[in-house]
Amino acid sequence: MDRQFVAPEAPSLNAPNRWRGHSGRLRLPDGLPARLGYDAVGMPADIGRRVMKCLPRIGCVFADDQRWWWIVPSGSHIDVAWPSFTSYAVGAHTTDLSACSRLPRLVHHPQDDSPYTPPIPLYFMTCHIAGIRPHWSPEDATGPSQAV
Repeated sequence: MDRQFVAPEAPSLNAPNRWRGHSGRLRLPDGLPARLGYDAVGMPADIGRRVMKCLPRIGCVFADDQRWWWIVPSGSHIDVAWPSFTSYAVGAHTTDLSACSRLPRLVHHPQDDSPYTPPIPLYFMTCHIAGIRPHWSPEDATGPSQAV
C-alpha cells in the first residue's frame, strides 16, 4: 500500500511552529472538507505506529512526541467505549497540548478528499493491538471504560 507517512521529528527551536491549529484544536489541511464535523482519537505513539501499519484506509493523522491523533467523524464516541489509554477529543479540541514537548503536526495526509479514518476499523484495530475485548455499550462493566 502506498501511504503518505512521515515520521514525526523534533522541530528546531528556530523553525516556525508546525502546529496547524488554534486554541488547541487540530486543524485539517486546506481542501479536505469535514462535512460530518470531526473529532480526534488520541493514543500513545507506539500503538499509533502499529495501527498505521494495519489499517487499509487512513485519514488525517497528527502526532507529537507522545500521542497520535486520528481524525474521525463527529460522534464516533457515542455508544463506543474507547480503551482507557485513548483520549477522545470532541471537535478535535485536545486538552493536553500544553504538556507536550512537541506540538502535533500532520504526519499522514489522505490520498482522497476525506479527512476521516473510519472509526469502526480504528476502534477494532486499537482494541486488538492492546489486547482488549471491544464492546459497544458504555454500560457494559466487563470491558474497558470509556475514555474522555
